Amino acid sequence: MRTLLVADLHLSSDTPELNQGFYDYLEHTASGADALYILGDLFDAWIGDDLLDATAHPLSRVAQEVIQRLRKLSDDGTHIYLMHGNRDFLLGERFVAACQATLLPDVHEVEIQGIPVVLLHGDSLCTMDQAYMAFRAQSRNPEWQTQMLALPLEQRLELAKSLRLQSGEANATKAEAIMDVTQQEVTSLMERYSVATMIHGHTHRPLVHDVTVESVPAKRYVLGDWDAQHGWDIVIATGIATPQLRQFTLAQLPSA
Repeated sequence: MRTLLVADLHLSSDTPELNQGFYDYLEHTASGADALYILGDLFDAWIGDDLLDATAHPLSRVAQEVIQRLRKLSDDGTHIYLMHGNRDFLLGERFVAACQATLLPDVHEVEIQGIPVVLLHGDSLCTMDQAYMAFRAQSRNPEWQTQMLALPLEQRLELAKSLRLQSGEANATKAEAIMDVTQQEVTSLMERYSVATMIHGHTHRPLVHDVTVESVPAKRYVLGDWDAQHGWDIVIATGIATPQLRQFTLAQLPSA
């Protein structure tokens, strides 16, 4: 039995090689898995499920292809779980249902192959970045989301583009430590759920960290982001004592 976890794919209409690499991963690596968890930022930006109706838009065509690939994986018996990220927090039930997936809350406690785990995207752990935390609180507000979704599609697309540019400019001047997780927030969350294993993405700093939770050794697994050449996942499987963080070359996957 085998479960896979990924995050931060940032699929878009401008990343055809990356998109194809993800499709190959679904077709070959994820095939036969018990479950696939996508822990946020499946898309580089998502401005509402009505994008699926704009069939002439390049991102809509990518989204339809993603739905088709995920639905096939689901039809073949793999459970698919999606989580909002900081780029695709407007993913809605329509998209999720089309994939035959399950939308998870921002923090999700689950037992995977006998290992109690807490899962999250990871942005909520970056509490030192006060400017981002303020935006996060605003963007997760249902009233704000309703106002955004009421805007014309093209206006939302331009707004998403502007926000990405502003975020990139702001991050270029921030100290590295500010954009990483706050250790106190990590241990507090793990203590709250009484787990010794945390898995998240967001920071784009793949690593396995040793932490201590209530005087007990614990692990924090950070997934890496995907690009046109490489992907990252975590495998939790029967017969393997601990989750395995791994990087792989997309070009070496069989073509779907």
